[in-house]
Amino acid sequence: MIKRLLFGGAVIESIPANVGLAILRVFVGLSMALGHGLGKIPPSERFVAITGDLGFPMPEFFAWMAAFSEFGGGLLLALGLLTRPGAFFIWFTMLIAAFFQHAADPFSTKEMAFLYLVITGMFVVIGSGKYGVDPLIRARDSHL
Repeated sequence: MIKRLLFGGAVIESIPANVGLAILRVFVGLSMALGHGLGKIPPSERFVAITGDLGFPMPEFFAWMAAFSEFGGGLLLALGLLTRPGAFFIWFTMLIAAFFQHAADPFSTKEMAFLYLVITGMFVVIGSGKYGVDPLIRARDSHL
């Protein structure tokens, strides 16, 4: 059950669909990791303060968790390794960004958070697709 949750995913037979998922997964994962997460490691004092302003206890800890979610989750997503958990951490971080940090901002400001939220939510549900590390683990453990 745990392995299925960590490495499982929908079986999609279409080669073009799997290629498209792989391209999207790699692009979104690397964009998140390198374009957003890497710059937050280590979290700046400003980012820690923003995290505290959102009401999180231990703002330094949660700032690190957000940074790791974006960086590590992005790398996992790009690799198709632990796709669902990696995508979930990004999804949750983007949920906070879209609905709390940018709640009062115009849509054009929070649009990117919503895009990452929707795309990573899709990967939480369907997994990596056929081309990634997760399917190799599933093939090795055929009961997944």
